[in-house]
Amino acid sequence: MLFRSVAKTWKTCRIPTMMNKLSKTSKLGTKSWSLQAIETCPGSVGADGKLVPACSGCYATTGMYHFGPVKAVRADNKAAWQEDGWVADMVAQLKKDTHFRWFDSGDLYSLGLAEKVYQVMVQTPNTKHWLPTRMAKFPKFAPILAAMQRLPNVMVRFSSDAVDGSYTPGVHGSTIIHDADTAPGGVSVCPAYNQGGKCLTCRACYDKSIAVIGYPAHGKKMAKIIRLAVAA
Repeated sequence: MLFRSVAKTWKTCRIPTMMNKLSKTSKLGTKSWSLQAIETCPGSVGADGKLVPACSGCYATTGMYHFGPVKAVRADNKAAWQEDGWVADMVAQLKKDTHFRWFDSGDLYSLGLAEKVYQVMVQTPNTKHWLPTRMAKFPKFAPILAAMQRLPNVMVRFSSDAVDGSYTPGVHGSTIIHDADTAPGGVSVCPAYNQGGKCLTCRACYDKSIAVIGYPAHGKKMAKIIRLAVAA
């Protein structure tokens, strides 16, 4: 009798195997869902087998991103999306959010993940989604990324690999620039770094009418990458 009682209690109180862990960075002021940088970023590697310049100075490989608890959240998310209830759980968590960012670290590394992310986007029409990615490099991702971009509440921005502001018109939706003064024509400069490093009320990244956004380089690691690029 005691065993049955304990077993019944465990069955009703056990912790679910799947749990989404959303982040909320001070810069964004909105929630995001992330994975570990580089290891889930196949687009970070160039044809020479080395990290592309933009990823060589990745902010998500420095500072707090090295901490165990931060890595654990991203590892949990990598396991969680493969669970059957992931889409429903994400939809429930985004019910009251007007804006949401995918991947403040990591990328859309799997077609299975991409298809589930698309389902979340479809089922949350009142939430504006911003998805930065390098997966446009891989042809097999083209159909699902195009389907996402067709949704009125979604902005997919393909990231340029450069750190000098260069980009391919009609392809890239974002690029890294040295500073606001060096932004090339057609690039809308991110205002966050004149606002204490925060987005505040700016939501340009979600705006389909803004073709390309230039993010001023920041952080010691990226500064070093730019110095080396200029010297070369």
